[in-house]
Amino acid sequence: MWEPQWQLLQDAGYRVIRCDFRGYGESPAPTEPFNAADDVIALLDHLGVQTATVIGSSYGGRVAQEVAARWPDRVSTLLLLCAATRLHPPTDAIRAFGQREDELLEAGDVDGATQLNVDTFVGPAASPETRAFVAEMQRQAFEIQIAADNDESAADAGPVDHDFDLAAITARTTVVSGDLDVDYFQSIADFLATSIAGALRVELPWAGHLPTLEDPARANPLILQWLSPA
Repeated sequence: MWEPQWQLLQDAGYRVIRCDFRGYGESPAPTEPFNAADDVIALLDHLGVQTATVIGSSYGGRVAQEVAARWPDRVSTLLLLCAATRLHPPTDAIRAFGQREDELLEAGDVDGATQLNVDTFVGPAASPETRAFVAEMQRQAFEIQIAADNDESAADAGPVDHDFDLAAITARTTVVSGDLDVDYFQSIADFLATSIAGALRVELPWAGHLPTLEDPARANPLILQWLSPA
């Protein structure tokens, strides 16, 4: 999902690391209990990176905030784009989405569940090609996860939650939401911005849930701006 940004960031002088969480992209589904934030830190350790700028979108934002809270000395700058969190209660709209997605998947309608995600989370600024790209990523994630669910050897695999405190975050933080996103993520952004000391709160009137994919021409300059020291 960071295809429109990695070259831009590299050209700006950053060393860019893109990681696929377990069960996404080119990473296989988990075969044992795991924690995605632990995985990120293990990757940084493997690459010899002591301190990093961390950018997370949606679920990646959920992981990024945990990394910054549990290891504050490892994160210098934190950018949370339409981030999820497990620290804030869901809204009726996101509950209804989750229920419908579960119904479609239980009925074996992967195409329907994929289209539901695209219709719900991809804003109107996205091109047809971008919508197809998001659908491809989402369908692949569903297929990997369904195969894992059917694998008895991976029955005990799954995420493990650890407690963390957003007040522990010391990174210079920007919290972004899209005005056209599901209300849940706008509410999360307000919560994160008030829970993380000194966080900058930004609203994008043109954006849905995936601004970096929906309109890179508008999102990319903003990312560079947010990452530059004040």
